[in-house]
Amino acid sequence: MAPMSRKLSAELIGTFWLVFGGCGSAVLAAAFPGVGIGLLGVSLAFGLTVLTMAYAIGHVSGCHLNPAVTLGLVAGGRHPSSEALPYIVAQVIGGALAAAALYVVASGKAGFQLGNGPGAFATNGFGDLSPGGYSMTACLVAEVVLTFMFLFIIMGATDARAPAGFAPIAIGLGLTLIHLIGIPVTNLSVNPARSTGPALLVGGEALSQLWLFWVAPILGGVLGAVTYRTVAGAKS
Repeated sequence: MAPMSRKLSAELIGTFWLVFGGCGSAVLAAAFPGVGIGLLGVSLAFGLTVLTMAYAIGHVSGCHLNPAVTLGLVAGGRHPSSEALPYIVAQVIGGALAAAALYVVASGKAGFQLGNGPGAFATNGFGDLSPGGYSMTACLVAEVVLTFMFLFIIMGATDARAPAGFAPIAIGLGLTLIHLIGIPVTNLSVNPARSTGPALLVGGEALSQLWLFWVAPILGGVLGAVTYRTVAGAKS
């Protein structure tokens, strides 16, 4: 078993990669003239960050990269509660550092502005800050349901009875699908650490709406993990 310092370092680096790769694809590449990757490309980028990190650090820290995943796995009996807070702190720091690094890169282009509207600097939002103009209730439900399914997928794919070695693929593709559904609604979070980094830089309304992107993913994650544990029956 890896010492705690290595687990936390792995979580920080892994979450950095998730935010820099996923949010970076949205900020730098989504609308690049002529060859922009669009919604599909951004969704795939988020999935690939998790897939690649799952293989890189899964054996070190479990590759949570997400406070909702950590708390879900604690609720599902897969992770010790004593490690939850340190994991979450490392994840938030990794996400914040990634947002700062992305800002340095993005601001290197003449005319760059952080903005403050829907999806500004890959932030999440509801109401006026929802990319599709969805209400707070709609965004809350979407984030709960999608994080619920994400944890259900994680719990099942990493079950001792599941085919060995394929969990990162299922989890990465699951996150890709979740983004395809949720980007128009909230710009898709399902991850408080991913939401916090960009919101800290943009500030204003993006920061004032951040509460939803902590509450909804954590609620959905815990419910998803507990539901899987109930459905699966045997401990895994």
